[in-house]
Amino acid sequence: MIKNKKIFITGGAGFISSTLIGRLVEDNEITVYDNFNRNALQHTEYNNHPNIEVIEGDVLDLDSMKQGSLGAQIFIHAAGIAGIDNTVKDPVNTLRVNMLGTANALESIKDSSCIERFIEFSTSEVFGSNALNSEETDSAEIGAVGAARWTYAMSKLAGEHLTHAYYKKYNLPNCTVRPFNVYGPGQVGEGAISVMLRKALKNEPLVVFGNGSQIRAWLYVDDMVEGLMKCLE
Repeated sequence: MIKNKKIFITGGAGFISSTLIGRLVEDNEITVYDNFNRNALQHTEYNNHPNIEVIEGDVLDLDSMKQGSLGAQIFIHAAGIAGIDNTVKDPVNTLRVNMLGTANALESIKDSSCIERFIEFSTSEVFGSNALNSEETDSAEIGAVGAARWTYAMSKLAGEHLTHAYYKKYNLPNCTVRPFNVYGPGQVGEGAISVMLRKALKNEPLVVFGNGSQIRAWLYVDDMVEGLMKCLE
């Protein structure tokens, strides 16, 4: 069990993070660092919990993140630009936030004397378009430069390499997770299952792209959080 820890979470108001907070909030001090572009935390029963401190900030602001994470024993870097729509609309912002944001997160705590674990959120997209029964040690596959979907995957893969490099150079204890299409209660933003559910509730057509024979790996949010807890412990 994680108890009596100071936990700093970038993207803490996001879907997965806010669900994770529900598992941690009673026994720990949690700092939520977020720009609140999306806010799933506001819909939870622990939104105003006394163990939660909220900082509205940007991961591109190194000084703000360094100041906010002072004294943190656990740093969870869940902030990032996700979704193909966002990547197509603004690939520059996707690359800046995902790569520079991760660099800032690592830099903000590399000299900390109390940090016990750094968790970095990557993505299953690093396995490529034909990922099936993927293993942790499988090779990453990135497609052609200029293809929109690979902008996001590449930015996350760069974050993985940087996180591992900080372990090698600074002995920063860390762990990277690669979520596979997480869905469940409280989801905000994109996601095929949540999009289809919202359309079904409105009696709108459910759109399936391609010929319908493609497969996806789906991960229920409670299972994702259970995995995160094991990484933290």
